[in-house]
Amino acid sequence: MKFRRITSRHIVVGLLSLSLFGCSTLPESPPEVPGTYVPTVTFVPESEGGITKYGFSEAQRMTVRVRNVGCAAVTRGTGFAIDSTTLVTNKHVIEGTNELQLSTSDGRDIAVTGAEAASIADLAIVRTTDALDAFPVLATADPKVDDIVSIIGYPGGGELTLTSGTVLEYTDDPLNENLGKVAVADAEVEPGSSGSAVLNESGQVVGVVYAKSSSGKTFFIPVSVLRTLLESPTDFINQGEPTCE
Repeated sequence: MKFRRITSRHIVVGLLSLSLFGCSTLPESPPEVPGTYVPTVTFVPESEGGITKYGFSEAQRMTVRVRNVGCAAVTRGTGFAIDSTTLVTNKHVIEGTNELQLSTSDGRDIAVTGAEAASIADLAIVRTTDALDAFPVLATADPKVDDIVSIIGYPGGGELTLTSGTVLEYTDDPLNENLGKVAVADAEVEPGSSGSAVLNESGQVVGVVYAKSSSGKTFFIPVSVLRTLLESPTDFINQGEPTCE
């Protein structure tokens, strides 16, 4: 899984990649998503310290498992619906795709019509023909330092997992892939969590996960950036199919 990890020297190790090969040769058929995967981090939501159980139910229905079958690698990530036929994920989750495979927490496959990557941030949108189950409210403001946030996604392409923590600070993007400040939180994520929604205590989206540091801190793109890009469709570029030789 291509996982963008930031070391103390800000060396990128990839955020979700299963392979370091290029597109010169076709890979062997990728293994199926394991049905017995047990995440190492699990959080059972309560009414305090995270989103409510009702909020978790809605978040579960809006969150989609993403599997990107590329020329020489399979990338696994997470996405979340923003309307009935559009979901948000990371640009690095969909790059180099020959086929995007989406599925819901109850095992339903979602057909894809196309994907577009943002030009100034590690964000992307994926269009679907099948209707998505639910979509959240985008918060009108970025979270503040010390706010409690929850992150919901599919680490390792396995079971849906929710973790909780606090916003620690805002900082310049150590990967230099996003304009402006990015947020840092101590809610834990794992490979496969890229593209996960960051939620406030009301269940509103306040950001999108895109990276993790070697010390376990999570980096996410604030909702203000996502809102700005969604209001400017020309900032998204259609992703054509790569040529595999």
